[in-house]
Amino acid sequence: MLPDRGGIDAAIWSTEGALDMHLNRAYDVIMPMFLYENFNTNNMNGRYGVHYASDENCFPVGDEMARKALGLQVPPLNNNDVRFAGNVYTVNAGNNKYMDISRCNNAIKFIPEGTLLQATKDRFLGQYYALRAMVYFDLVKVYGGVPLVLEPQDPENVTAQGRASAKECFKVIVSDLDSAMSKLKNVTWDDGTGRGRLDRLAAACLKAKALLYWASPQFNPQNDQSRWATALEANKAAYQMALDGQKRLVTKYEDIFRVEPNSEAIIVRPYSETIDRRGQDAEARSRPSSESGGASPILGYRATTKLVDAYPMKDGNPISVTNGKYTYDPVVFWVNRDPRFEATIAYNGSVWPLSGKTTRRQWTYNGAADETNIMGLYCKRFTKPGLAAGSVRYQNNLGGNGMDWIELRLAEVMLNLADCANETGDMNLAKDMVRQIRVRAGIEQGTAANDYGLGRVTSVSEMRDLILNERMVEFAFENKRNSDLRRTRRMHLLSGDLESIEFTVKDAAAKTALEAGSTTRFREGLNLNDKATYLQYFNPPARVKFTVSGVGALLPFSVPQEHYFYTFNDDFVNRGVNIQPTIGWAGGTFDPLAE
Repeated sequence: MLPDRGGIDAAIWSTEGALDMHLNRAYDVIMPMFLYENFNTNNMNGRYGVHYASDENCFPVGDEMARKALGLQVPPLNNNDVRFAGNVYTVNAGNNKYMDISRCNNAIKFIPEGTLLQATKDRFLGQYYALRAMVYFDLVKVYGGVPLVLEPQDPENVTAQGRASAKECFKVIVSDLDSAMSKLKNVTWDDGTGRGRLDRLAAACLKAKALLYWASPQFNPQNDQSRWATALEANKAAYQMALDGQKRLVTKYEDIFRVEPNSEAIIVRPYSETIDRRGQDAEARSRPSSESGGASPILGYRATTKLVDAYPMKDGNPISVTNGKYTYDPVVFWVNRDPRFEATIAYNGSVWPLSGKTTRRQWTYNGAADETNIMGLYCKRFTKPGLAAGSVRYQNNLGGNGMDWIELRLAEVMLNLADCANETGDMNLAKDMVRQIRVRAGIEQGTAANDYGLGRVTSVSEMRDLILNERMVEFAFENKRNSDLRRTRRMHLLSGDLESIEFTVKDAAAKTALEAGSTTRFREGLNLNDKATYLQYFNPPARVKFTVSGVGALLPFSVPQEHYFYTFNDDFVNRGVNIQPTIGWAGGTFDPLAE
């Protein structure tokens, strides 16, 4: 008689179909997803705003935890506000991260004792190792050192004990990913049966990313160069493995999420508009009301002025450069910008094909006809131009656009490598990675000296700034910015206000003229790329700071440095054993960086 596996029938480890179901559930609760989607995932018990907060989008306007994380309102975050690890201890999926880890621990322990063929065992084990590493990596990014639970536990009594150092945690993460790479060495997935499964390349890219974090300022404030050297080699290997696996940048930036499968995606969470309970509502959250959407000013798919200003000009130079080929104009700020701007952000009068209307323009001025919840800026990235208005909503467990969430893609592997190359003195390699991404974006080379806007960069610090800005642009609305600011210890350096852009018509007569006509409105023929025409009918775009009901005007960004490592909430501390709060927080004694 086999021993009890914590309430799980031992036969599961020798039955491929049952094990597939167990693994699928692990993917459901561990793999990241589109922002604001809570289907089968750890929802952080209502505190997800802490981890979505950044200067990229306007989500903090509607989320108290995000505002507190950025210092936009007082009082600041307290010990009980961060619940990433979870504060509910039940067997329900998604209630806490250690229940997710427990799933992986059981499989890693008991699959080898089953009767499946060794190749089958390895195929499963490799994925469980990679999934466990993903959970611990996410935990370490938030807390620094965390309790390391690597053996099965009673699911009715999941207990965390002590806090390992960040160094110990990274060792486990890298070891798990090495195990995953080894066991998945000969495993390939086809799109029909393996869509969304982790493979050897995914594990290699995760390992490279983890080592990048270990070398970065959040975990390496003393700038130990040996860590950067290790990270460089891992990222070179991951990039080469991606190329050997035929991974390539998608030709058109705007197609990254729309084309499936595509040559750039490495780790994805698959969705479907036709499979029951496998959809998402990103299309509705992005679209305006005139096209059956529900985009809201308080959701994260609204760009801030910080994001708008991050896009370079079409020659790759920052908007502050006055002697490049193109000159920035704050009135018609969209003209001659990096083509990723047009692919990402809809502004007043911009072309945004939706519902099969190929020449459709989006009107975002206050009082624009056919719109409710009008925003000055919308996000285009997660919308399908040809999707009919009647199919936009995810309802009754079906519908929406069915786009996969791409958690890791080749462009990120390349920018991770660029970061490591820059910090180890190989600026040529760093520039080459960024250059390839800018070529795909459609940025112009200009003169040889301009070099896609890279020619002006001559120092490590300048390149460091450029790479961080490039990440903000390339991964706009992909939920990378919060982690990037924390990894680079730049979050506490944020300054200024959270603001976005609003458009208003010139006067009442102009508004009437804009709305005249029964079939084609007068406004549709306006060339708003021409500054004189724009100013004839509209006021200069206004940068608007936010006021929140019950809170008042939001304060400027003011992020405390202790936010680089959060602390566990009291429920987690009391439920575990010897869980010390993090230094900088109330009662804090645990230093995440101490070895």
